Amino acid sequence: MRKVIIRPIAICLFRKDDAILVAEGYDPVKEEFFYRPIGGGIEFGEKSSDTLVREIKEELSADIANLQFLGTVENIFTFDGETGHEIVQVYDGEFIDKSLYNQSVLVIQEDDGKTHKAMWKPLAAFQNGKLHLVPESLYNLLTK
Repeated sequence: MRKVIIRPIAICLFRKDDAILVAEGYDPVKEEFFYRPIGGGIEFGEKSSDTLVREIKEELSADIANLQFLGTVENIFTFDGETGHEIVQVYDGEFIDKSLYNQSVLVIQEDDGKTHKAMWKPLAAFQNGKLHLVPESLYNLLTK
């Protein structure tokens, strides 16, 4: 039997002009790409803001500052044929190393050794579903 849990995560919006930094993902069942701001799972006893400091350090070897809490969204989704459920703490933040804003692609290093890429995408590209931003309700939070 599959263990059913609600996963708490934190994500951080890094902004450059009219663009946000998003990691690209691919769902092989749906055969579609999706984009999500960088972040990860909140560990037991860890504040969501501390999660972001840790995750960004682990994934990009970068330090961040000026975290500002934007809100919480609930995300119920299907990925790779499985239903997932997340409570997502959303923050704005800034890289301390400003040279990261000049890189068109950043390589994300995961704990399991896999890598994937993050890129700057104009927020308008997610309007009307041109590109798929997740969590689903994130676009509405960012544009209110």
